[in-house]
Order: sequence, then C-alpha cells, then structure tokens
Amino acid sequence: MTCEIGIIGGSGLYDMPELTDRAEARLDTPFGEPSGPYLTGTLRGRRVAFLARHGAGHRLSPSELNSRANIFGFKLLGVERILSASAVGSLREDYRPQDIVIPDQFVDRTKGRASSFFGGGLVAHIGFAHPICAEAAAVAAAAGRAVGARVHDRGTYVCMEGPAFSTLAESRAYRAMGFDIIGMTNLPEAKLAREAELCYASIALVTDYDCWHPDHDSVTVDMVVGNLRANADTARRLIAEAVGRMPSSRGCACGRALEHAILTQPAAVPAEVRRALAPLVAKYLP
Repeated sequence: MTCEIGIIGGSGLYDMPELTDRAEARLDTPFGEPSGPYLTGTLRGRRVAFLARHGAGHRLSPSELNSRANIFGFKLLGVERILSASAVGSLREDYRPQDIVIPDQFVDRTKGRASSFFGGGLVAHIGFAHPICAEAAAVAAAAGRAVGARVHDRGTYVCMEGPAFSTLAESRAYRAMGFDIIGMTNLPEAKLAREAELCYASIALVTDYDCWHPDHDSVTVDMVVGNLRANADTARRLIAEAVGRMPSSRGCACGRALEHAILTQPAAVPAEVRRALAPLVAKYLP
C-alpha cells in the first residue's frame, strides 16, 4: 500500500509505538539495500513508512549508511514527505541538551559520501539554497511545541564525517563560523530527498554541548545515550503529532525540484540509467 509520509528514526528512535496495521516492506534499489526493512502502517490516520537509519541493533555507522538506497526506497513506497530524527551536539549555550532544533540550513563537512542519484550519463543540478522544506519544518516545529518540547525552529546543522566526535579546535571553529548544531547524518539525506522531489525536515535532538563547553569537554557515548533516552519519548510524540497535522496536499515546490535541473538531452541518457532512475525522472524524459 502506498505511504504518504516517511519517518527516519535516528539514534535512540528505533520504533513508533503508535503505528497500527503494521507490515514490513523489504526493498531492493538500484543503489543496493536500505538500512533495513521499512515498517509501514497507520499513524494518526495517515499511511507512513518508518525506517531505522542505523539498522536493527544500531549496527551501521554514519559513514556506512546507504542514504541513496534509504531515500530511493521511500520514493518507491510513494512517500512525498520525510521527517528525519537524529541526535546532534549543540554549538550554542541556549540550545541545551534535550532541546529540539528544526534546522533550516546545512554545511557539509563529510568526506566523499554518495549524496546524489545522478551521474553515469545523466546530469542534474538541483537548487539547494534552502535545503529544508519550510512547510514540513513549520509543521514539525508546531508539533514540538504542542507536545511541550523546547523547540528552536531554525539553525545551521554542520554535518561532519564521524564516527569520532569533534576535536576541541574543530568545535571552537564551528562556533566561530556561526554554526548552531553538529551531527553526522542529515545532509546526504536532505540532498537526496530534494533530488527525489520529496519534502524533507530534520528533527534534531540535542544530546550534548559537543566539546567546546567547559562542562562538556569530553563527549561520551554514555552522555549521549542518557539524553537520547530522555528525548526519545518526546521525539515519538512530536513525530506522531506532526504526521497528524501535515496538510493533505503539498503547497511547496519540492515536488518540482527536477523540473529545470536535468541538463542531459533525453536521447543521450543511457537506457540502463533511464530504467534505474525511472521513479525519479520518467516524467521528465519523454
């Protein structure tokens, strides 16, 4: 059955207890296997698909994620919007552990992750000045406040490679450059979602102050996990509330992201690439 909203669960968020009519969807994509099966079902009256980003038992590191397969799988399921939850460190005193940030910008500090569906004979350049769907982000922020969370509805998310946390020099440099939060996963997802013409909004769960803060000079897994557990219930309630509040139709331009992005002449596109990317580009390649 077609799903309309995709949910990516990050560290500490491996299930949605409110989900009913559950079924598993195991998909293969032209880019390999996703992180695991998609859990489909009904949430607040809407058909959704949930994916645990790091796989069962949290076995995939940020650098090992097959984000292309994950996002392509949502496209195959008919998803139009993605709500993506993830753990982040804060680079600001006023973005405190257990706060929630709905970022509106990204900076890429990853090293060679696959973050485009295109290439191999088909060239496309999406617009990415505003990487988050403002409509979906506004719904997520309102949902957070409705469930009693302390929400910041803007911020710049710097996406680092990991899996090690920042050095002190890096943390201080990111603060000096005006970045607000730091994580390891969301930027490739956002780029791919835009190429797939899906709305994308991040729900960033603050677990620590990175290492710049004098009281947090050594970020540890125990510290992160403790705050993740405290955040997990809030995140589940926020996502459920956001799903229920999401407009039935999209008023944004995300669904037309490829309209003027494809540069390759249709006759020059290799047949195998045309077939593989048909769910993304068929309507643009006569």
